[in-house]
Amino acid sequence: MATEILMPALSPTMTEGKLARWLKKEGDTIASGDVVAEIETDKATMEVEAVDEGILGRILVPEGSEGIAVNAPIAVLVAQGEAVPDKVEAAPKAAHTPAETVSAPVAAPIPSAPAAHAPSQPAPTAVGGKRIAVSPLARRIARDKGLDLSTIKGSGPNGRIVKHDVETAVLAPVQATQGSPAPVPGGSRTIPHTTMRKVIARRLSESKATVPHFYVSADVELDALLALRSQMNALSTGDGPDAFKLSVNDMLVKAAAVALKKVPEVNATYTDEAMILHDDADISIAVSLDDGLITPIIRQADRKSLKEISQEAKGLIARARAGKLKPEEFQGGTFSLSNMGMYDVKDFNAIINPPQAAILAIAAGKKQAVVVNDALKIATVMTVTLSVDHRAVDGATAARWLSAFQATVQSPLSLVL
Repeated sequence: MATEILMPALSPTMTEGKLARWLKKEGDTIASGDVVAEIETDKATMEVEAVDEGILGRILVPEGSEGIAVNAPIAVLVAQGEAVPDKVEAAPKAAHTPAETVSAPVAAPIPSAPAAHAPSQPAPTAVGGKRIAVSPLARRIARDKGLDLSTIKGSGPNGRIVKHDVETAVLAPVQATQGSPAPVPGGSRTIPHTTMRKVIARRLSESKATVPHFYVSADVELDALLALRSQMNALSTGDGPDAFKLSVNDMLVKAAAVALKKVPEVNATYTDEAMILHDDADISIAVSLDDGLITPIIRQADRKSLKEISQEAKGLIARARAGKLKPEEFQGGTFSLSNMGMYDVKDFNAIINPPQAAILAIAAGKKQAVVVNDALKIATVMTVTLSVDHRAVDGATAARWLSAFQATVQSPLSLVL
């Protein structure tokens, strides 16, 4: 009996994914546990294992297909000698149909503007006996806007007209009337969004639009922490399993966790019904990737030594950049750190990562003159800015947390005690 292979849910929040690559081809024998495909989510590329055994009778979703809804059929498995059923449909796109492969915009004839509520003519689906390949969403948009699909060049697989193509045609009249800038020597390129970039754009837009941010900044002296780091790194020798090399960020992760235990009101999640205060300080660390960023989590950072944090962070960062993080390694977290000190940044404001209530933006440490007991001295100073969800945390509470963080960094012995 034929069995459908379904698009798996690789995380609790996953609703769609991209079928990045098939590792088996039609006609191959499949055993339970065999890796058959790679699925790209917003955070990582993961392997899909077969649950049943049989012959891969038909692949329904080609490599590179995006927006495939969870639990939609992607292939059909049949028994030895069994025929593939005739009525097998390809997997549908997810409900919101994200943008598909994009090519350079193609100019379309300018249609006359329809009346506000006047019915428009249905978009044609064939010209000269040749069928026009068009997605259902693109067909509906074209019909609503009164566009002739035969004038639109498709940028999807096999020339299929997709949402982006129709939207480009809709904008053409506006661009024609408003004028366009002079051509830039060398032209331009259109780069399709990855699944990760789409989700980052959606989530950060939602965060900035729905979470009332406010910001608190402070200057923090780093010299004592840098001296402690040098002393601890000098204790680590060789390349064995016990070797370690602390980064400044490792120590700041620990300092943030210590501050969260001192001011637990910041280690919170706001809901419409109640405030959730988290017992553990699970610190998300922002890691930059070629096409976005990801936030692997140091769980229970308040309970771990600097050596443990350092070794765990290095492993998480390496797997993040290789696209090999497991969902539990980047989902969750109670507080975030975003460190751009390596880019010589003076200061910046970070956007909160819901459902967390705060994120700390860390800028570069620079030597400058400071006044201590009415006397000048040279110190290494960095500016940190705490972005806070005002629904969960008030200004005075945020200031107390920042003061606790500052005191911990400037007197860092508490990080090793």
